[in-house]
Amino acid sequence: MTKTTSATAPVLGVRALNRATLDRQLLLRRSPLTARAAVEHLVGLQAQEVKPPYYALAARLDGFTPEELSGLLERREVVRIVTMRSTIHLHTADDSLTLRPLVQPARDREINYFRKGLVGVDLDRLTVLARELVEDGPRTMKQLREALSVEWPDADPQSLAVAARCKLPLVQVTPRGLWGRSAQVSLTTVEHWLDRPAEPAASADATVLRYLAAFGPASVKDMQTWCGLTRMRPAFERLRPQLATFRDDNGVELFDLPDAPRPDPDTPAPPRFLPEFDNLLLSHADRTRVVPPPNRGRTWQVNTVYCPFLVDGFLAGVWRILDGALVIEPFGKLTKAQRGEVTEEGARMLRTMHQDAAYDIRFGTVIPEP
Repeated sequence: MTKTTSATAPVLGVRALNRATLDRQLLLRRSPLTARAAVEHLVGLQAQEVKPPYYALAARLDGFTPEELSGLLERREVVRIVTMRSTIHLHTADDSLTLRPLVQPARDREINYFRKGLVGVDLDRLTVLARELVEDGPRTMKQLREALSVEWPDADPQSLAVAARCKLPLVQVTPRGLWGRSAQVSLTTVEHWLDRPAEPAASADATVLRYLAAFGPASVKDMQTWCGLTRMRPAFERLRPQLATFRDDNGVELFDLPDAPRPDPDTPAPPRFLPEFDNLLLSHADRTRVVPPPNRGRTWQVNTVYCPFLVDGFLAGVWRILDGALVIEPFGKLTKAQRGEVTEEGARMLRTMHQDAAYDIRFGTVIPEP
């Protein structure tokens, strides 16, 4: 490979980055992948709430049904577990066993925020006791707090439960996460749920390559934003001889897999309805490849996060299902053709996700005036 420096590397503009990222995210055209293969390719799906992974796959896959993902959860082929950014993600069983130990240093740092409530607590003893508790039977966080408080009555109960969540790879057991049949969060260890032993952490180098395949081209800071880890630069430097390098419009160095798709910036990008917290919007330090600067921060208000939709590959507004209607609120003026395409995509999403219900589709207000 011809060696380039950051000064001579080709420049990828915003639209070029947008189309490349949409392609990797299976959003430029719907993919024939199975739900399991898509979850693996995307290195997991953001899953704070039950519904977002389902909508995320509906936007990406051809022929997806919610029952397909529910079946994977019931068969324990995918699980809901805290990994990147201390956030619940939906991962394949294999990835849950290797990615969680990779990000364990970040979970250990997280405990420092709760040190005041953990005075006098032996964290090694807490880890052993918490494991015994959740492997004896899945526990809610309330049950975990109460049980651990018996051992450490002077500690803050919430801090005890958070420490257990940080120290142990806890999964949310079904029926939590099932489409139309969810339940409150109950936890056990991933090893116990899968009936498999712990595995070594995924290597930083291998994870960089997977990140680039799903989110590239990307900078070191982009990768760190996605996974919540620091000091990833050495992995990129080790991989540099086998990677392609570029610059963005601001001169930031970007890395990519040499043979990864980088479509023409003028490649058509159909509208897509995404869930709140979609991977596409949260996995780069510089999100201008998807979020135009005027629309930054417009998908949330106080503590409420709204579902975004894309037009021409970029964040263009928000949507919600309310009172028997899909309500669509654009952030700017859409052309007649764009409104028609957005309406058509909305109808498709409703057929996929709510095939037994009838909904109106209308343009209106989703985010109330403050």
